Amino acid sequence: REDNSARVVDVPHTHRIARHNTMTKSIALICTSCDELVPGAKTGAWLEEVAEPYYISRSAGIKVTIVSIKGGAVPIDPASESGDFFTPSCAKFKEDEEAMDALRNSAELGSVSADAFDGAYLAGGHGTCVDFYKNAALGAFVSAMYAAGKPVAADCHGPIALLGCTKPNGEPLVKGLKVTGFSDSEEAAVGLTDKVPELIETAMKAQGGLYTATADWTPNAVVDGNLVTGQNPASSTACANAFVELLA
Repeated sequence: REDNSARVVDVPHTHRIARHNTMTKSIALICTSCDELVPGAKTGAWLEEVAEPYYISRSAGIKVTIVSIKGGAVPIDPASESGDFFTPSCAKFKEDEEAMDALRNSAELGSVSADAFDGAYLAGGHGTCVDFYKNAALGAFVSAMYAAGKPVAADCHGPIALLGCTKPNGEPLVKGLKVTGFSDSEEAAVGLTDKVPELIETAMKAQGGLYTATADWTPNAVVDGNLVTGQNPASSTACANAFVELLA
């Protein structure tokens, strides 16, 4: 296992696989169940942020269970299936019947226990701003994982769940930890500053998190102890690889 010192991981956005002896490990890949940020504004999980951890984990021999807040079909943000956002891993996922079946039949968060998994990965997408945010059940699940020393990862908007998580001493989970997440400038760039419940960067700093960001839309993953955070969709590969390394 690597030491617990904080480090920043910035790798080219390629589908590099972290391979380790993790055949017995199992993770929960947790996704939103929300398909609207505000009425009429379709959203959901961001496909790349589901596909990358799914394939990187499975390629390392890790069992992946897709979990969502309500269970059943996970909505996918239509924007993540268009243009350059529709990456090769997204295309592979859409053509992979096993993967799509898992996405259509996700386990409900309330039906699973943190004790059953070796790690948790929180996929992003603006839907998380609705049902990850201040979700007591999700906060308890992630807090239990973190307290047990199990790897916890969250990418892009997935880190909004961390705002409702605590350390065993009751402090905010992010307090004193190096973290990242969708930056305030990136939120402004997509025109949703006034639509999200809180700006992740601002909120993390308010809770005492040692937030850092790189230039908008560039890969940035930060590891501090057993917590891994990614800044944006382009960070999904680096975030997933760092997560898998902690599972070794």
